[in-house]
Parts: sequence; structure tokens; C-alpha cells
Amino acid sequence: MIAATAPTGVLAASYARDRIALIAFWLLLVLLFAALAAPWLAPQNPYDLAQLDILDAKLAPGTQSSAGLTYWLGTDDQGRDMLSAILYGLRISVGVGIASTALALALGLTAGMIAARAGGWIDGLIMRIVDLQLSFPAILVALILLALTGQGIDRIILALVVVQWAYYARTVRAAALVELRKEYVEAAVCMGVSEARILLSHVLPNVLPPVMVVATVQIAQAIALEATLSFLGLGLPITEPSLGLLIANGYAHLLSGKYWISFFPGLALLATIVAINLVGDRLRDLLNPRLG
Repeated sequence: MIAATAPTGVLAASYARDRIALIAFWLLLVLLFAALAAPWLAPQNPYDLAQLDILDAKLAPGTQSSAGLTYWLGTDDQGRDMLSAILYGLRISVGVGIASTALALALGLTAGMIAARAGGWIDGLIMRIVDLQLSFPAILVALILLALTGQGIDRIILALVVVQWAYYARTVRAAALVELRKEYVEAAVCMGVSEARILLSHVLPNVLPPVMVVATVQIAQAIALEATLSFLGLGLPITEPSLGLLIANGYAHLLSGKYWISFFPGLALLATIVAINLVGDRLRDLLNPRLG
């Protein structure tokens, strides 16, 4: 496998050799573009109540409304165009996943570096907190936090950060301990390089590759967890549905033949999670020279 220190061009060429991972990468780019461009791509703003007509509720895919709008993926029980709702829901789900992962990464990176460098009781205290955090199921911790704080994008991001940060702290600490024992760190100390410069300029760049792989996979897990919480009614408010809430809205209509209300948001959620996981798995193989 290609080591993490290989040039970017070599990594890209090696990544492209895996056709499935390459397809997943392009699918992920398309989904991210669709999420970012949702206000321009969607034929309807599903969050604008003035644009919704209850008479258009639960229309089958391909049905045309009296206003001339074709609902290619049908409508839900509120009269929302499913294509528009999926694009906006994808925008929220991806945004929540990336934001929560970025914040958890920053917190875990800081905690892991402090634990590795400080050692002693500080290391022990941080790692015992990490062990305690990881001993509880993520869904349970998130449910408790949302039950206490209520609904909202900011609250669900906070819950996901609390759930995720321990993974990064453990990964960073393990990688940093390996780097801190290497000769280049001892040489930097002998040359009088400051502690902060050693950590930020020498240790951190070598710690980031495995952490970025973890972050890629954690984005998918954050999106899945947010969808689960929204499906249970504890995530985002009904006025701004994510993919999980869209699936929940159609769950009650599955047995009545209105499959599209849940099926198409579920398909979009599945494609997003699978694409991110495939990209993350390929990056793990490339950035870890001990595999293969």
C-alpha cells in the first residue's frame, strides 16, 4: 500500500485503480453538489408553506399538479415535492454530519494531543473519560441529550459532538505516542525547538492521516445517527425535515401502497452513507502502509 507520506498524485493514481471506490467518490461528489445547490436545483421550496398545496398530498411519482409542476418522485402527506424535499433534506443531513464531525475532531484532537504529551495523571484522567464515553451506546447518549435539550440543528450537532469526540481522542493519542518516541522529536528537543512547535509542526502532520480516515467514516455514522434520531422524532423539527424525518413521514403509509414517501429518501440516505464508507475504506487502505 501507499504510505501516508506519498505525493498527492501517487495517492490519487492508486485510489483510481479501485473502480468501486472511484465510482463511490464521484457519487459522493454528485450528492454533495446536489446538497449544496438544493435551493437552485429543487423545483419547490418544501419549507415554504405558501408553496404547498394539501390537495397535492400523496401523489404518485410522475403526477402533474394543477399548476403544471411535475412531481417526478411524487409528494408526501403534506403535499411536498419529494425530489425537492430530498434535496433539502440531504443538505441538512450532510451539513449536520460535516459540522458535528469537524467540531468533534477539533475537540478530540486537542484532548488526544494533550493526553499523549502530558502523560501521567492527565493522560489517565482523559483516557478514563474517553473509556466512560465509549462504554455507552452512541444512540443512548444522543437520546438522553436531546430529551434534555430539545429539538434543533444546534442541539443535534451538540449531541453528535458529545458522541463522537472520544473516537478521535483515542486515535490521536495512540498515533501521537508513536510519533513522540521517534528520533526526530528528540532531535527537535535537543535543538531547543519549543513544545508548541514540536506538537504543531512535527507531530500533528504525522497524526492527521489516520485521524482523517476516522473522520471520513464518522461523517457517515453521524448522518446515520441523525437520521435515526429524526426518525424517532427527537432530531430536527418537522418544519425542516432531514432524510430521517422524511422516511418517518412515509413509514405509516407503506402498507397503503404509498411507498415513494419513504423509499426515495431512504435510497438517498443509503447512497450517501455507502459512498462515504467506500471512500473512507479506500483512504484507510492507502494511508496505512501496514495494511496489505
